[in-house]
Amino acid sequence: MSESSAEAVADVVASAAAASAAGAAGSWRRATGIAGAAIGVLAAGAAAGVAVERMTVGRGMRRKARLALDSAGPYGTLRGTPGKAVSDDGTELYYEVDEADPDPGPNVSPRRRRLFGRKAPAPVTVVFCHGYCLSQDSWHFQRAALRGVVRTVHWDQRSHGRSGRGMAQTRDRVPLTIDQLGRDLKAVLDAAVPEGPIVLVGHSMGGMTIMALAAHFPELIQERVVATALVGTSSGRLGEVNFGLPVAGVNAVRRILPGVLKALGQQAELVEKGRRATADLFAGIIKRYSFAGRDVDPAVERFAERMIESTPIDVVAEFYPAFTDHDKTEALACFRDMPVLVLAGVRDLVTPSEHSEAIADLLPEAELVLVPDAGHLVMLEHPEVVTDRLADLLTRAGAVPAGATVMGYGSTSSNAGPR
Repeated sequence: MSESSAEAVADVVASAAAASAAGAAGSWRRATGIAGAAIGVLAAGAAAGVAVERMTVGRGMRRKARLALDSAGPYGTLRGTPGKAVSDDGTELYYEVDEADPDPGPNVSPRRRRLFGRKAPAPVTVVFCHGYCLSQDSWHFQRAALRGVVRTVHWDQRSHGRSGRGMAQTRDRVPLTIDQLGRDLKAVLDAAVPEGPIVLVGHSMGGMTIMALAAHFPELIQERVVATALVGTSSGRLGEVNFGLPVAGVNAVRRILPGVLKALGQQAELVEKGRRATADLFAGIIKRYSFAGRDVDPAVERFAERMIESTPIDVVAEFYPAFTDHDKTEALACFRDMPVLVLAGVRDLVTPSEHSEAIADLLPEAELVLVPDAGHLVMLEHPEVVTDRLADLLTRAGAVPAGATVMGYGSTSSNAGPR
């Protein structure tokens, strides 16, 4: 992306801020249509500013294509036994449980045999934590591969998916913090996994949530957590990420973004209309900041787009400041004495792979996997790699028989692999 392009996007965001200060309804309508799309970068987990590829087909054709993909794509359709946890501020947190199938003995199914051999898994629960502006469905491929083989819990972070809006934020106007998300995870564990060993898996904000849990409840980590996977995440210093922009663009965005987010969050209904009106631009932004390869299944791209679209702009604005304050480097010490997987896409613009390398440096016994040609949503872009390494992690934790691998189950790509 050129420096002039970055400055142009910064000008768009600045225009929205100016419209907020003026308070003019007409200016708001003009500004929020474009600024709402720019803020869509945040909904993809990035900062504003991106060059969008030129559209080559008509808007009507693209709309029909999206409808066709929505009706045909199976992604996000897996459902489990629903449950509800209540956080310390009264927020209702939605989760689902997929129970392990009873051991079938010698008549084991081909899928179970391919994944883990003939022995029944140990009574371990794998808890999946999703990222910013996503939902539990973002783990679709991993959920499909592990279903029936090991007990899993999938939950929606506060104000995301099927969980309730954060009570502390809507009722008491308390700023959202990553520490609060750690306490939310504790409430989910108390409700869904009251006993037995646990494997924690977190992507992006979900990984930060796990670190916050460790910071506040180190005894829980020590006594019950037997393995951890940190996917495309960071332990801190997110304020230094440049999101693939030149210095001038990054500085401009950082200077005005807090005010713009606050203004847009206060005009949620109007901004949502702007996002819908600029859906094609929004889709290009999501693709840029979610995926790195050119051969991603269009249905997977659309699946990610739908998840991110469903996050209201006021929630986007509410969560964003928490990432700048996030620093859980010291909490990583809680994971030193267990099997740990640290995995990232080499071309992740949101939480660059250098952040995963920094985590691995502090956990010298961890397995570090850097996936080439992968972006931020690596578990959707290269699901076979992520699922394979998770299966190996479960093996190392003693949850499944030694030597088991997934062998590409659920793959939508054939050219990815760890290095």
